[in-house]
Amino acid sequence: MLQTTQGVVLRTVKYADTSMIADLYTREVGRASFVVRTPRTRKAAVKPALFQPLALVEVVADIRPTATIYRVREVKSAYPFSSLPYEPRKAAIALFLSEFLYRAVREEAENLPLFAYLWHSIVWLDECREGFANFHLVFLMRLSRFLGLYPNLEDYHPGDYFDLQNACFTRLRPQGHSHYIGPEEASRLRNLMRMNYATMHLFGMNRVERNRCLDIIGEYYRLHLPEFPELKSLDVLKALFG
Repeated sequence: MLQTTQGVVLRTVKYADTSMIADLYTREVGRASFVVRTPRTRKAAVKPALFQPLALVEVVADIRPTATIYRVREVKSAYPFSSLPYEPRKAAIALFLSEFLYRAVREEAENLPLFAYLWHSIVWLDECREGFANFHLVFLMRLSRFLGLYPNLEDYHPGDYFDLQNACFTRLRPQGHSHYIGPEEASRLRNLMRMNYATMHLFGMNRVERNRCLDIIGEYYRLHLPEFPELKSLDVLKALFG
């Protein structure tokens, strides 16, 4: 049956000469794949530009319980961007986060809090004019809460290590594995966990510190999500936020 839903674009791949497969995270059905016809004519109803990384779209699709890929009948922008695709640093963030979400968010069921978090975060980034250099770090730490991976912050004491494998702070250096960070980096990571979009500009970090935080977060996700890979867009992001 035809159903209208809003979605966040995670990835697109070419499918035949005049179609593509678009992976979206949607309000009604969670993670889903859609076949989108993209005929090469000026009067084509669907423009490929609608499906740029993290684009917010509204689709009318034939959504059936037994289907694994849904066929799109109509699509339009649900929120036209004013800056995200045009500002190089924001575009790099969008490319990185869309790839990250494609690999990390596998839930094929309605999850309204997660959908609202993604939508609100993307709109915030598009509207923000300055002070967003830490956005992707804060986004990923807060995303972990929706995926059931948020670390235990209750027992932190100055001088603690952070055990990446067991997702907790500890006074003693973890034994039996090497997936941990020392007290100085653990303190910085705790500060990052306490940031939000409104306050993150108050936490100054240089290029080395920011990239190191990104590496730590990546390692944390790889430890807790099966088959989570190295991301191709990571190097571009690191280079732009120097």
